[in-house]
Amino acid sequence: MIEGKNIAITRSKDDSQEFIDLITKEKGNPFPLPTIELVSKGEKIVDEFLTALREDNHDYSVFMSSKAVSLLFDTAKKIGKFEELQLAVANTIVIAVGPKTKTVLENENIKVAYVPKRYSSVGIGEVFTKLNAVGKKVIVPRSGASTPFLKDLLEKIGLRITELHLYDVCAFRDTSQWNVFRELFSQNKVDGIIFTSASSVRAFFEIMEKDHDRTELIDMLQKIAIISIGPFTSDELKKFNVENVIADVHTVSGAFDAVRNIFVS
Repeated sequence: MIEGKNIAITRSKDDSQEFIDLITKEKGNPFPLPTIELVSKGEKIVDEFLTALREDNHDYSVFMSSKAVSLLFDTAKKIGKFEELQLAVANTIVIAVGPKTKTVLENENIKVAYVPKRYSSVGIGEVFTKLNAVGKKVIVPRSGASTPFLKDLLEKIGLRITELHLYDVCAFRDTSQWNVFRELFSQNKVDGIIFTSASSVRAFFEIMEKDHDRTELIDMLQKIAIISIGPFTSDELKKFNVENVIADVHTVSGAFDAVRNIFVS
């Protein structure tokens, strides 16, 4: 049962409404933790994206997060190039990594052609394998902290990839929102933590190591149900020697199901 359990997720409150609703519905106590913040590479990202599309005439655009979509389109609106960007993206076949990214694209009046069954880089690879898109050009606007896995995977399939880094990530600087979580954690009263990205794992340790040395922190985490939203997040946790359960479906609701299964079993 989730009732009475203190469950944290490594996302800001604004990005955690689905998680908050799911936990609250089962009378648990949700703790959104703003773990990372985006550092945009500035207004130049729009021109770099448009120039890349114009020069290489990409066949596909792949969006790996809703944040990448929002950052790119919001910047375009700010500098008066929204319609130009909208048209340029619409002239490609658009793939969104998951339903949230799809929704954000559609809110910008961009038609999404494909969403993989698995909301991950592997799922994107599966889509392209079915499309028989060997030799096609793909542009992927994303985080500078991304792993090379997707690029390597798509190149093995036979695609020509342009990765455009829109932003970097760093540990969230104002950690005052963590104070209640910190107190509960120190008292061994946190029951579960959902990690939502490899970057959030690194940032979590950077933030929490201000209170605990790493050995102590890992020991404390071993007493908690640790859920990773997907395999890359899991791999990052393993680098810190933290055992974890990977959500079967790589979404917040999928991670919630994994947490619930732990407490039911």
